[in-house]
Amino acid sequence: MAGLELLYSCCGENISCPQDAIVCLVHWEVIKSGYKCVGSGDEPRSSDKKSELLPSDWSSNKVEYTLRYTSDLGDVQLLLKALLVDSALVFNLMNRCTQQGSDLIVNLNEHVDKDHLHAFDRVFKDGGGLAATIKSQLLPSRDKRTQAQTERSRRPQREDDDDDPLRVPGRNPRHGAQGQWPDAVVPPFSVGGADLDPLGRSGIGGGMLVDPLRSGYPRSGFDPSSGIPDILPPGAVPPGARFDPFGPIGRHRPGPDPDHMPPPGYDDMFM
Repeated sequence: MAGLELLYSCCGENISCPQDAIVCLVHWEVIKSGYKCVGSGDEPRSSDKKSELLPSDWSSNKVEYTLRYTSDLGDVQLLLKALLVDSALVFNLMNRCTQQGSDLIVNLNEHVDKDHLHAFDRVFKDGGGLAATIKSQLLPSRDKRTQAQTERSRRPQREDDDDDPLRVPGRNPRHGAQGQWPDAVVPPFSVGGADLDPLGRSGIGGGMLVDPLRSGYPRSGFDPSSGIPDILPPGAVPPGARFDPFGPIGRHRPGPDPDHMPPPGYDDMFM
């Protein structure tokens, strides 16, 4: 707890009860975590300034304490509150940026010797153990803050990334203005590649989205937009539209004779 004794000596005239001593200890642990105190109360004041010391009015209320902190870079704002309930001091620390908070209850009789409030070497019954509890239960982890800042810095880049595998290919300039699938010759050893490239972005497998007119294989000379005699009039299928034939094309296709296999006795009028 290096530095706490010096802080405790500076605040000695304001320490008159066990809860003052505990608030002083919690304040120092917050400072050691990379924050500076900017003032007391819930709202900012014109007199606020970053400091490792406690504000002059920090212990004016012996029942409720409110202190504000900011990180070295000013990107994190903390609000610390302590409320006296019977013989315990209930702490709440809230991150004003994320609205996330943590709580800690400290039993005054277990941690403070009220008969030696001005003797730093005797005031805390287990200062080291209490400091460890404050770090683990009340204070935000520096690793978690660093991870959250890293995720925030990466998020805008990820949203603007053109290589998003779930992005529709038509939005990517590499696929042309109309986003059509490229016609490519399928390599003989790329079997199964469509499973790894369902949208066909590599241009070698056509993906798993089957389109008979854009599958990458040679197309027939049939143009559905010209119509099908006695089935579809010309222009019924827009040029370039997907079309799945629903019947044989052409009227004069050879077919089986309905009487080429007559049943026995077919010429019997009584059958």
